[in-house]
Amino acid sequence: MIDLDACVEGVLGADRTWLGRAVTLMESTKPDDRESATELLQRLLPHTGGARRVGITGVPGVGKSTFIDALGTHLTSQDHRVAVLAVDPSSSVSGGSILGDKTRMPNLAIDDAAYIRPSPSSGSLGGVTRTTRETMTVVEAAGFDVVLVETVGVGQSEIAVADMVDFFLVMMLPGAGDELQGIKKGVLELADALVVNKADGGNEIAAQRAVRDYRAALAMTAPDNPNWVPPVLAVSAIEGTGLDQVWDQIQAYFQVLADSGELAGQRAGQQVRWMWAMVENRLRDRLQASRAVGDLAAQLEQQVAAGQTAPAAAADQILAAFDS
Repeated sequence: MIDLDACVEGVLGADRTWLGRAVTLMESTKPDDRESATELLQRLLPHTGGARRVGITGVPGVGKSTFIDALGTHLTSQDHRVAVLAVDPSSSVSGGSILGDKTRMPNLAIDDAAYIRPSPSSGSLGGVTRTTRETMTVVEAAGFDVVLVETVGVGQSEIAVADMVDFFLVMMLPGAGDELQGIKKGVLELADALVVNKADGGNEIAAQRAVRDYRAALAMTAPDNPNWVPPVLAVSAIEGTGLDQVWDQIQAYFQVLADSGELAGQRAGQQVRWMWAMVENRLRDRLQASRAVGDLAAQLEQQVAAGQTAPAAAADQILAAFDS
């Protein structure tokens, strides 16, 4: 059992050993650890809420890790403390993850003002882990004032990412023509900013063309916030150009939220939705751990596969067994 008093003191003191133990506790699926994690969250909660929470997503190969390494280093040079919650996709075969984000962020990895926590997605949708929100609470309590959440990539459930951060940044590559055909309109509607990366090495003209194309695409979508027009910016993470403009836009967005009073309401709504997400997750865990359900499930799966029982009828039987 973890010493909660020592853990709270260690996290609030930004002790990296205790920070790692606290996040590991959040990720544990053991019943005893879940209980301790809940108590730890309750005690850390009063020390949270002061960080800028930024979600960063994009297609594979767009350079998310390189961009975060460059942006994070830019921020720590301005006396910010940056936490990166980097989610690696888990294998659907082995369940394992590479968790190599520290090697992809070499500057932040050795920066005393930064903390990188790679975690496996473990099959969760939305490009985040089931405990990303809890981890965010821990690093905020440790005094990190900027939290960057790097997601697995653009998928069908990106709303899960956007719903736990204040600012949602979508990264794109310079070749806008083909990408505009494949990009989901919903992702554009969620974006608070689009960043065209790799505007270097002869790609500058293509990047500026992409900026114009994406601006035109955004003009045809309804913005998520009527008080904010999502900017489209060209950057080079390798050369470090455009990073200050990105941060300026993020700061400008927070000023808009502060002036309108939306930030408090937005975060309050996120907390309530987090509560219901936890209810769903824990109900699913209890359902799968139920012996009565386990004894019945294999039989019903065979019947459903053979077309002998309708899926809806099988679902009702499973829930009845769980309720009994």
